Amino acid sequence: MISSSKIKSVDFYRKIPRDLTEASLSGAGLSIVAALSMMFLFGMELNNYLTVSTSTAVIVDTSSDGDFLRIDFNISFPVLSCEFASVDVSDILGTNRLNITKTIRKFSIDPNLRPTGVEFHSGPISHHIKHGDEVDEEPVEGSVPLTAQNFDKYSHMHQILVVNFFAPWCYWSNRLKPAWEKTAKTIRERYDPELDGRILLGKVDCTQEPDLCRRHHIQGYPSVRIFRKGSDVRDDHGHHDHESYHGDRDEDSLVKTMEALVASIPLESKKLALEGKSENVSENAKRPAPLTGGCRIEGYVRVKKVPGNLIISARSGAHSFDPTQMNMSHVISNLSFGRKVAPRVMSDVKRLIPYLGRSHDRLNGQAFINHRDLGANVTIEHYLQIVKTEVITRGSHKLVEEYEYTAHSSLAQSIHIPVTKFHFELSPMQVLITENRKSFSHFITNVCAIIGGVFTVAGIVDSILHNTIRVMKKVELGKNF
Repeated sequence: MISSSKIKSVDFYRKIPRDLTEASLSGAGLSIVAALSMMFLFGMELNNYLTVSTSTAVIVDTSSDGDFLRIDFNISFPVLSCEFASVDVSDILGTNRLNITKTIRKFSIDPNLRPTGVEFHSGPISHHIKHGDEVDEEPVEGSVPLTAQNFDKYSHMHQILVVNFFAPWCYWSNRLKPAWEKTAKTIRERYDPELDGRILLGKVDCTQEPDLCRRHHIQGYPSVRIFRKGSDVRDDHGHHDHESYHGDRDEDSLVKTMEALVASIPLESKKLALEGKSENVSENAKRPAPLTGGCRIEGYVRVKKVPGNLIISARSGAHSFDPTQMNMSHVISNLSFGRKVAPRVMSDVKRLIPYLGRSHDRLNGQAFINHRDLGANVTIEHYLQIVKTEVITRGSHKLVEEYEYTAHSSLAQSIHIPVTKFHFELSPMQVLITENRKSFSHFITNVCAIIGGVFTVAGIVDSILHNTIRVMKKVELGKNF
C-alpha cells in the first residue's frame, strides 16, 4: 500500500502552520477590497454572459426568383373620387397590371379624411362600351340644359332625373351626345314631362357650370348620374338615391335603361319604390355614385423583386379627365413592404436589436399636399430604396424578415394626367443579423481567471506593502540592512 506520507508529497497546496502566520490590519483591508473586486467583476461577467450579443453582416440577397414582395398600404386622397381611382403595378420586366381590385378596398371620405359610408364597390370596369353609329344628320336637342340655378327645381319636379355631365372638348362626351339627345327626345315623347312627370333627361356643361359639377363630384367626362327623389325631400337637394350609369351608350341601350327606371314607378303615384329593380338593367350598368370627392384606398399587392412602380391614378376606358382639375394630394397612413411582423415578435426583436424597425414604415403619417393652383398638372412621386433584413437566432431559426426603406419625395410637372407614383427598387444585398452564442465553459474559465487574478494581485500588493512597512520600521530604529 502507498503510505500517507507519499500521498502528501504531491500536495500542491501545502499549508503553513497557523502559529507561524501573522494577521495584520493592512492585510485585512486588502482582503476586503479583493473580495469586493471579485464580486464586482463576477457580476459584470455574469451580466455579459446573460446579455445577448449579435453580429451584423451584409451579404447577397438569396431570395429565389419565384418569391414575391408584398406591399401593404393605406392612403387617403381628399380630392380623388373612388369612382375612377385605380391601383396599377408595373416593373422593368414588362409586367403591367391595371386597376387591381381583388386585394384593394375603397372608402369615400370627406375633406377631413373621415369615411362617409360603407366600402365603395366600383364594380368591374368594362373595356368596351358600345356607342351609337356616327352618321351625318341634323343634330337633335332633346335633353334639358341644367344650371346651378335650375338644377334643384327640376330634381324636385321629377321622380327620376338623369343627367349627363359633359365637357365639349371631351372625345367621349362628343361620342355620347347624338345618342343621348335622341334618347332624351324619345323619352320626352313617351313620358311627357308636363303630363307624366316621372322622368326627365338633362345635361350639364361642366365648362360652364364648374361649381355644379364639383358639387356632384364629377371628375370624369361624360358622367351619367341618376337622381331619384323619395316621398320625403328633406335631405340635401332632395336626392334620396344617387347612382352612376356605366353601361352601353348607344340609343337602344339608353332607351331600355330609361324605360326600366320608369317601369318601377306607378303613373298615379308620386312615391318612389326604391327597392324596385328591373331585371332588364344590368347590375354592372348602374353603380353607387360617390357621396364625396375623396377616397381612401387600402389593401396590398404582390410584386416581383425587381425595380417597379406602384401607381394610383384616375383611370377609365370610356371617360376623359381634365388634367388641370386633378389634384393627387394624399396622406399616407401606412406603407410597408414584406409580411407584417406581429407586435409581440417586434417587441422581442427590439429588445435584441434596439435600432431595428425604425425604417420599415418611414412614410407613415406623412401628408403630401399640392398647394399649387389648378392647372399645375402636378404628379407626386416617391423614390424608395428597399433593403431586406433577416434576424437569425441561436438555433439557426429565422426570427424575423423585415424590409426597411429610405424615401425621397417630389412634386413634378406633368403634361399627362397627374398621378401618385411610388418607384421602388430592392437592393441586391441584404443585412443579416445573427445572435452570437456564448459558451458556459468560457464563462466558468473567466470566473476562475477573475478569482485567481484578483487573489494573486492582492497577494503581490500585500507583500509589497508588508515589506515596505518593515523596512520603514528598521530605518526608524537606525538599523542597517
